[in-house]
Amino acid sequence: RFLAFFFKQLQPNRSGRYETQFPFVSLCGRERNFLRCDDRPVVFTEILPGTGTDTGTERLLSYCGAGDRLTIPFQPQNLVVSPRNGRLYHPAPTRVGGVGLVRSTLALEWDPCFEYELGPAQPPTHFNWEGRRYRLTGELLPLL
Repeated sequence: RFLAFFFKQLQPNRSGRYETQFPFVSLCGRERNFLRCDDRPVVFTEILPGTGTDTGTERLLSYCGAGDRLTIPFQPQNLVVSPRNGRLYHPAPTRVGGVGLVRSTLALEWDPCFEYELGPAQPPTHFNWEGRRYRLTGELLPLL
């Protein structure tokens, strides 16, 4: 429960204190929890079954190890591989920058789902997921 609360309160540090050293802060009552991370504050850790819709079941990505307490709809078309570091990213809540890192275990599990129409030295162009082929939009690239 604490992790879910902590990450729901997470936001860019505009407190005037420690902004350079700790770019994020989680406000927990009067307490200020400052956060520094190697890459992104949101790390997607697992994919979960979602809620039923008219078109089927929407899958959810769980983040920061909080299980079903912290989720966001899975958007396969918006996955992006960074050309700078080779890591996989997915849209995240806007209050934490709009981009989250996909855990390496999950990224490796999904690796066979990617297609490279422009060749293996170029970023992937498509993602095959649950019987559908998604063209990757690259919309997150400017945020990386």
